[in-house]
This record gives sequence, structure tokens and C-alpha cells, in this order.
Amino acid sequence: MVANKEELFYKCLDTVNRQIEKYQKEMDQIRESMENNDAHTDYDEDDTKGQLLGDFEKYAEYLDNSRKMKEKLSRIDKKHYTEQIDFGSIVETSESYYFISAALGKIVLEEGSSVYAISTEAPIYQEMKGKKAGDSFSFNGTDHKILNVH
Repeated sequence: MVANKEELFYKCLDTVNRQIEKYQKEMDQIRESMENNDAHTDYDEDDTKGQLLGDFEKYAEYLDNSRKMKEKLSRIDKKHYTEQIDFGSIVETSESYYFISAALGKIVLEEGSSVYAISTEAPIYQEMKGKKAGDSFSFNGTDHKILNVH
């Protein structure tokens, strides 16, 4: 795989945008259910409303986290490449590819290769931070050789 930072960036952005849309829809449905519940007296309103409110708050938190990820992604310079691993780097190791960006997990690119989008808070990032191509690090009992940094 040739690291295409711009494609990877837009795939991550698309993933975050889909998350935001999903959570917003969930919240809208819950809001609608809560409003409709006002008209029904055959339900135990306290239980139903409490459950709906709990779900609403859960999705509000997910939505907030996704918006923060989007904001963090927006700070990545798609054209900038560094030798040392840092925020915005694409790292090729003997095991996998990593994009130091936001905690989005596995991203599949057009040609079918996979890259793991991880945040700077990820424990594996803490092990590879500041390293260069040719360096090694150990994570979860596995040795990783850094083949390339883009």
C-alpha cells in the first residue's frame, strides 16, 4: 500500500460524518418518542420516559464525542509528512498500518487495504510516538518494526 494521506483523511472524515448523522437520527427518534409518550396514559410514563431520557443522554454523549473527533481531524495537514511519528502521521509497521488521527478503528481504503485510525490517547501510540522508520517498539508482548512513516 502506498500511503495516501488525503484519501485516508477523507475516509476518516466520512466515517465521523456517518456517526454524527446516525447519533443525530437516534436522538431525533427518541425526542419524537418522548413527545408521543405524553399522549399515552396506558404506559408507565416514569419508566418509559426515564429509559428514553437515558438513551437520549447516551446518544448525546456519542454525538459530542464524534463532533470532537471531527474537530480533531480538521487539524490534520493532509499534505504534510514527517519522519517522526506524531499526530497526523501514517505509520507502516511489520504488523499493520496506523493513521494517528482519531479513534475510528479499522478504515478500509479503495484498493482494499486496511489502516487503523487511532488517537494520540491510544496506548499503542504512546509506544510509537516520536519514533522513526527503522525503529522498533513492543506492544502487548509483540515486537513491531516501523517500516515507514508518512
